[in-house]
Amino acid sequence: MGKINYVIELEIFEAGGCEVHRVGEKFRYPEDMGKICPWLLDSINSVVRVLQFGGTLPWRYERNTPYEKEIDPEGITTEFVRCPDPTSSSVVVKITRRKLDEPKEVGWA
Repeated sequence: MGKINYVIELEIFEAGGCEVHRVGEKFRYPEDMGKICPWLLDSINSVVRVLQFGGTLPWRYERNTPYEKEIDPEGITTEFVRCPDPTSSSVVVKITRRKLDEPKEVGWA
């Protein structure tokens, strides 16, 4: 048995010419993995894994830009990832990690 200390939520922040995702779509990770385009899922996987286990990514973006991050290991942390689809897609997903008040038990260690 293991414990999950965070909830990971994904929101399509920009969608450009993407034919799969639309701005404002929201997903829970890992519950909604099957609803996310494989290109996008692959690009967010490493970032989600870092956030899922309490880590943060050290880079910052210029203040007052749409991609300004929030980093609070005891509250909400956000990150932005762009899909690598080589077409004109330009999808950006906002990843939000929220700390749970009470960790949840899961069936894997």
